Amino acid sequence: MKYVGQRVKRYDALGHVTGKTNFVADLTLPGMLTVKVLRSSVPRAIIKNIDTSECEAYPGVEGVATGADVPNNCYGFYPDQPVLADKEIRFKGQPIVAVAAVDEDTAIKALAKVKLDLEVLEPVLDPLESMKEGAPVIRPEGNTWTFDDILPARKVRKGDIDKGFEEADFVVEEEFYTPFQEHAMIECNCSMSAIDASGKLNIYTESQGVHFHLGHLASILQMPMNKIVMIGGTVGGGFGGRNDVISDHITAILALKTQKPCKWTWTREEEMLCSQVRGGWQFKLKAGCTKEGKITALKCWIMHDTGAYAGFGPYAVDKSCFTIFGPYDIPNIWIDGYCVFTNKAIATSMRGFGINIGQFAMESLVDKLAKEAGLSPWDIRFRSAWKEGAVSGCMQKMHDVAIIETMQAAAKLAGEDLPEEYLAMSSK
Repeated sequence: MKYVGQRVKRYDALGHVTGKTNFVADLTLPGMLTVKVLRSSVPRAIIKNIDTSECEAYPGVEGVATGADVPNNCYGFYPDQPVLADKEIRFKGQPIVAVAAVDEDTAIKALAKVKLDLEVLEPVLDPLESMKEGAPVIRPEGNTWTFDDILPARKVRKGDIDKGFEEADFVVEEEFYTPFQEHAMIECNCSMSAIDASGKLNIYTESQGVHFHLGHLASILQMPMNKIVMIGGTVGGGFGGRNDVISDHITAILALKTQKPCKWTWTREEEMLCSQVRGGWQFKLKAGCTKEGKITALKCWIMHDTGAYAGFGPYAVDKSCFTIFGPYDIPNIWIDGYCVFTNKAIATSMRGFGINIGQFAMESLVDKLAKEAGLSPWDIRFRSAWKEGAVSGCMQKMHDVAIIETMQAAAKLAGEDLPEEYLAMSSK
């Protein structure tokens, strides 16, 4: 018990508070070039032509990259996203052209020389509109993700939902909405890539999943993994926002092209407007319980706005559908979860993504159901809690259950006096 339950000093805390910690944004290498990226000023368009000739000829520019320069211009957790847009624009701020120059001013001025010929289209920004028949087609496969290559929604079914509501003495329905959220980490996104003396590509990254991203980069660059060295430093804030490849692929492409170190540091404006976010969610929930407080039925319609590309959206919808019913023994469950595309920033992970937002909706509904039934919030939770051997909404037999004991401990810490009935309960 030297460490368990004890206050332990963080080994890196002193460097953080004294400003001595080196982040990727602090690193430099001899001969390093500055990278800047031309982003789309519109949320939806067809790219008819990209003319970079004047940009390439601008004094001080040593490398320019478009989608044509990317060996495999398709990546992502669900590979559907171009590194540099070459055919169409799907969200405002999408990268189109990257330049490596001797300094920041030169890179910015050179990018202004790029000539884009775009056919601007009307964007689809409302996920509910995107789901409607006849809506503008955001991507060829359709405006909603197809689960398991056949299902328009992730479906969870347990028991008989109609019977469950017939057995209920009280029924409530409610809708819940949560907006997009920006991670706003203190260190803006940053990456530096360089070719070392042995010919290997060194990538200095603030990735949250270095080995995970190595596979992505090997695919994008069409290089064997043993030719890429991922150097993970101190992450200047993440919260899930650095689970995607964000800037490493751009600096790597330009380092390979120029054979010089290339570094790209995002501005705070780019970070707030163009980075990946926690996507928006909508829930339509309906639940019923007996007069004693036992939940008999739960029906959920879930919609996640994953933005312009899949990101982590389909995975988040799976997680939401598989967990939204919480730690409750509900015999009848009906869930449909949709992952919807819009012309907005791409949804990614953020602090318990796919789970805690669904729990906000579910627990709010449980409180409302308790009020409707004339019960306390404790009543409905203790009487519906999982016990050892309960079967979840996904038909998983539960083991090592301790929700009742957890609620007893929480009530004690909160100074709540529970009835003897609940104090005597056990999850076993």
